[in-house]
Amino acid sequence: MLAIEDMVRQLDDLISKSDALMASPGWEYNNGATKDEAGILANRLEAAVTRLTPDGSVYSHQLKRGQGLLPTSRLKHDYGVAVSLRDDLNAGWAATVVELVHADTFSDYLEMAEGLLAKGYKDAAAVITGSSLEVHVRALCTKNGVTTAVAGKPKKADTMNADLKKALVYDGLQQKQVTAWLDLRNKAAHGDYADYDNPQVRLFIDGVRAFMMKYPA
Repeated sequence: MLAIEDMVRQLDDLISKSDALMASPGWEYNNGATKDEAGILANRLEAAVTRLTPDGSVYSHQLKRGQGLLPTSRLKHDYGVAVSLRDDLNAGWAATVVELVHADTFSDYLEMAEGLLAKGYKDAAAVITGSSLEVHVRALCTKNGVTTAVAGKPKKADTMNADLKKALVYDGLQQKQVTAWLDLRNKAAHGDYADYDNPQVRLFIDGVRAFMMKYPA
């Protein structure tokens, strides 16, 4: 998942390139190299906005309104959408978009884990769920100003879990539950497959999904 600064930087780069093209003489005549360059930039702007926003966002709907326009007109339209997104990110909408993208991404992973579990692959399902949990815990630390590294080395998930409790992001009961989930993840990762069963993995997946919804990152 990209940091907000990286998202804004990507948009700024494409916006600057569009500014330069639209400042060139006769660029709106839709002919020659200018027409081709406008089409390429419009495609890149559309790809960036789609990549940086959740499915069904207002920005996605705005992009659709530009479909079918001539290249230079489409570029002007997509340029406006990209500028709006960048300005909203800078104005504080960032937390919402990051949380939605994060939730959408890990929902896909948890659905993958569910599919594996349904086919009898409980161990792979447990590993995927555990990895999703650890990444989410790290993202919660970043969101709440909790350090994720010590002396240049990434903290372990258990340490970050304890730090989140100390920072009052969640209480001791939630910390203990995360610890139990991480223990199951470790058993799966180290081949201790007999130490847990399918129902426990089912609860693991459901629990992690609820955890991510309750504490979005």
